[in-house]
Amino acid sequence: MTAVRRLFGTLLQFPSAIAGLAIVLGMVLFALFAVIAIPYDEAVRLWRGGEDVWSDNPRTVPPAWVNWLPGINRPTTIRIDSAVEPGLKTRQSLDDDLDEVVIDFAIDYRFDGFPQEVTLFFTAAFAESRPNVTMTWTTPDGREVRLGNLTLRPSEAFRVSQESRLERRLNGLPPEVGLFADPDDPSRSLKGEYRLRVEGLLFEEAADLDARLVVYGRVHGWAGTDHRRRDLGVALLWGAPIALAFGLLAAVGTIVTTMFIAAMGVWYGGWIDAAIQRITEVNIILPFLPILIMVGTFYSRSIWVLLVVVVLLGIFSAGIKTYRAIFLQIKQAPYIEAARAYGAGNMRIIVRYMIPRIIPVLVPAFVSAVPTYVFLEASLAVLGLGDPVLPTWGKVINDAQANGALFRGHYFWVLQPAGLLLVTGFGFALVGFALDRVFNPRLRDV
Repeated sequence: MTAVRRLFGTLLQFPSAIAGLAIVLGMVLFALFAVIAIPYDEAVRLWRGGEDVWSDNPRTVPPAWVNWLPGINRPTTIRIDSAVEPGLKTRQSLDDDLDEVVIDFAIDYRFDGFPQEVTLFFTAAFAESRPNVTMTWTTPDGREVRLGNLTLRPSEAFRVSQESRLERRLNGLPPEVGLFADPDDPSRSLKGEYRLRVEGLLFEEAADLDARLVVYGRVHGWAGTDHRRRDLGVALLWGAPIALAFGLLAAVGTIVTTMFIAAMGVWYGGWIDAAIQRITEVNIILPFLPILIMVGTFYSRSIWVLLVVVVLLGIFSAGIKTYRAIFLQIKQAPYIEAARAYGAGNMRIIVRYMIPRIIPVLVPAFVSAVPTYVFLEASLAVLGLGDPVLPTWGKVINDAQANGALFRGHYFWVLQPAGLLLVTGFGFALVGFALDRVFNPRLRDV
């Protein structure tokens, strides 16, 4: 414990170490928050759920915080649901088997520009006779626009933005523009309170209907959305624990195992050491990334399968030769001879006397290796070999690349995951360099 305190005391003398530790700690807390706030099953459901999960989100829009910038007032998504707010709906009987349901939506629109889309989602309950609805739009200056009528199925979506007949009645303007346009200047939105009146006829006593109005905005959430309306915040949050877990497990699996195998080879020598060196020399010339690509293409894209392959390929790496050179010096040390003289076993000498001597080299290498494997996982995902189930930073970048995000000006789609990758790598690199200076006296004055 005293040694750990002394290490941290020395480490905190370097400003770069303080900055790196702050970044790493922040990423760890970010990852813990993701796991607690969005459990794994919920994260997978939100990322892979489908239209029923994402239907209320706008498509490919930047984060809502862009509205904090001076002079920007983009529309945010407005959702109004009569099932959630029963006061919006009134019902009266017109005849024995004929009832009228009126749903009155009020939309307070105070934004610059126009919404992305306007859609009404209906849910109807009936036995045989399908309800019929008529929809009327009223602008703040009193103009009424008949949107259309519809005979409902149990679940129905009326996409106002796709109504070509309505577009003709709006002088050729897209419905999401024409409904909100200022009549004196159609390039500007008319601010104020809009109303949408849905009048439904029910032909059965037990029949009922509800409606949900969604006026899709031009910004969404804290991270924006992608081409499938998915909230990028889910992937950015869960990308942190996945990236850190992959990096830490790969670093532990490769470096610790490599060190132990190198120590075994040096201590036992002979054919064991020769076999380890020949395997290492063959493994060094194998193409690392192409092998991973082949595994992901022909066998499995599971992140855990790729992790096992990464560890197996990383065990017999060039690090074995570095550790072997150090262990050859340690093997000749007097305290090793003393341990052998009083009868210490082979494994005890390796674990208790040889390996601890290499810790000053191991710790900086371990910390510096974590971002290497974090970037490796992201690189595989960018190449289309990411886990199809998990939301990761590399997967977000791959989707952005496949859909021309940069060409279409959707910079947020690329910059956010790329920025998190860079910050993570930068934090670990700062800590690794500082640890190297702490454990290597020749670098302390550099």
